[in-house]
Amino acid sequence: MLKYIKKSKNSVRILNNSYVVVINSHIEMDERIEKLLIKYFSRSASIEELTELTEWLKANTNDFTFNHFVKINYLIDAGMLDFDTENEIDKILKQITVKEKKVRRLKMINLFKYAAILVAALGIGSYLFLKDEFVLNEGIKTVTEVESEVLPGEDKAVLTLGDGTTVMLGRGTTYKTDNVDSNGEEITYKEAKDNEAEGSYNFLTIPRGGQFHVKLSDGTHVWLNSESKLKYPVDFRKGMAREVELVYGEAYFDVSKSKQQGREKFMVRSGSQKIEVLGTEFNIKAYKSESHIVTTLVEGSVKIENNSKSIFLKPSEQSIIDEDGEINVVKVHRVFDEIAWKEGYFSFKQKTIEEIMKTLSRWYDIDYQFKNSHVKGKSFTGVLDREETIDHILTLIQKTNEIQYEIMENTVIIE
Repeated sequence: MLKYIKKSKNSVRILNNSYVVVINSHIEMDERIEKLLIKYFSRSASIEELTELTEWLKANTNDFTFNHFVKINYLIDAGMLDFDTENEIDKILKQITVKEKKVRRLKMINLFKYAAILVAALGIGSYLFLKDEFVLNEGIKTVTEVESEVLPGEDKAVLTLGDGTTVMLGRGTTYKTDNVDSNGEEITYKEAKDNEAEGSYNFLTIPRGGQFHVKLSDGTHVWLNSESKLKYPVDFRKGMAREVELVYGEAYFDVSKSKQQGREKFMVRSGSQKIEVLGTEFNIKAYKSESHIVTTLVEGSVKIENNSKSIFLKPSEQSIIDEDGEINVVKVHRVFDEIAWKEGYFSFKQKTIEEIMKTLSRWYDIDYQFKNSHVKGKSFTGVLDREETIDHILTLIQKTNEIQYEIMENTVIIE
């Protein structure tokens, strides 16, 4: 349990019964290198970027900067309390070399399928560490005996056709028509050879405990998170703007520029918000249970409109529309935190336990209860693997927050 927090010009010191943190806040890093490290940790670095990062890591003078960056931005497995920066960098360099050779040999440069080397090399996704600066308390409370194992979500969705027919999609299932093909993990639409499909809409609904990827007929990719619903045309009308609707939930868009045939604009509607793009990547979070619509721009440019005004977003900017329709724009320090779900991670940065449980409930399809309301406001920071069981996730959170929990059937009870 946190007792108090002291802040000073050079450090932030958090004292509690379990650990002590001392972080110097005046270490500066070249912006380019910081971006490379973030892309590396988020599995989106290209071969050229990996090579550049490799050269930077080889310089011994960068050891301290690298170590500092990891300590502040990521959580390390408690089993690595005796952290050896030099050895860990060597591991990363070896991993990068292996990946470079493999990718070149197979000629498959796919940015979003890089292995999460940080998990393998550093044990990222567990609890806090810092050599000589984090002290774990042996007397921390143990987890209550778990009654049942709750597994992570998986690829699954419900496809609703224009005539109201529903098709269940998921691993082990296939669905195929002349213009649509699904292998159970994603669904792909082809451009129609005639005008028969124009004007026809499909809905893709992702239940709690699910996720799915759809490739629209114009080449646009959409990743849908748990508890989301997307409305889109089977084929876009030629000579007209392309328009889809995120009915609710969370989605990541990688919009095809597709300027041919007059289809220059791509529109996304979500509640009172309308987004206009030409070709870009962005994330929209618009859950029914949340009062705000949050749009984060990864790259490119978008125009956001609602009933009151319109604004343009730049990369690493985020618009927040509140329940009164007001639009606020903020700078996002690390975009990865906003899109980590798409890459297979939870990235919680000073999130409260209540906010975290809301996110976990969607992915694991569980309910949750708090026996003590004061626990809701406790905070946690960490990058965690979405493929882990909820018991594993909660155990990691427990290590830095003196809480207890139990799982009864499909409900997590937090004490």
